[in-house]
Amino acid sequence: MSFAHPYLLLLLLPLPLFAWLKGRRGRSPAFLYSSVRLMTGLSRARRSQAGAILAALRWLALALLIVALAQPRLVKSTTEVKASGIDIVVALDLSGSMNTPDYEVGGQRISRFNLAKSVLEKFVAERPDDRIGLVVFAARAFLASPLTLDHDYLEDNIERLNIGTINSDATAIGDGLVTALNQLRDVKAKSKIIVLMTDGANNSGQIGPDTATEAAAALGVKVFTIGLGNRDIVEAMGLPPGYLPDVEALQKISQATGGTAYRAENSEKLRQIYTELNQMEKTQAVLNKYTEFKELFAWAVAAGLAVLLLEIVLGQTVLRRLP
Repeated sequence: MSFAHPYLLLLLLPLPLFAWLKGRRGRSPAFLYSSVRLMTGLSRARRSQAGAILAALRWLALALLIVALAQPRLVKSTTEVKASGIDIVVALDLSGSMNTPDYEVGGQRISRFNLAKSVLEKFVAERPDDRIGLVVFAARAFLASPLTLDHDYLEDNIERLNIGTINSDATAIGDGLVTALNQLRDVKAKSKIIVLMTDGANNSGQIGPDTATEAAAALGVKVFTIGLGNRDIVEAMGLPPGYLPDVEALQKISQATGGTAYRAENSEKLRQIYTELNQMEKTQAVLNKYTEFKELFAWAVAAGLAVLLLEIVLGQTVLRRLP
């Protein structure tokens, strides 16, 4: 057990002295007599201990309330969290084209979105010391998870994502980048990174990719871009060129910010890209310690009030005294 304000326990020290002085002085007489001969019949009466019991209860109640003021608490758990000083925001495309099943895993066709989501979940699990945030974009961009070390929370948010969660009829790459930048703008990290995953070209949004790229460069944020989509399968399916990423635009974004542009033509290549990203910018970890307490203030107050109530009830019933 520990106390949030242990210095208040010093108030307990004078209580025994006050109780002794109070007992030594005694209570004021209940009646005044002109002659002690009037009390002759009571000479053999036994002295009651009711006053001492009630006084002890009163002092105990006061002591318990002082302990409550000191805010007692139990340590439930102590956790050390490693923070690397690297902040990463992933910007994930949720446009309708991400449903295209042009990747193969274990002989089965899988959509770009489902593969990207599974690889992203593994990436998050392998970087426990980084604060990671998530932005999703299609016709508009939204924050799915702020920067956090609580990766269980982040993975839950990734798992909930689906195509159609937001308006998926367009791709606003510039808006996605700016939304991600807003999470990194005011943080004081050693390194700030955006991982942008998209399978198309910018065709929507209020802010163009060029403007967003300039802002990222000015803020010292590196943007690593990943172009999704298998060209051979897309052409075999007879889909238009809009179902493939604008490789030139993605290269421009990465080069201007000091990042790297990747092209994920197949599922194995996408995994290799994230393996390479997982090696980036690793630095010595800093340990932060968090302690969780169980507060006992309410229990101490309740005990003090219960003793005080007991003193009042006894004083008015079985231990009732003359005034």
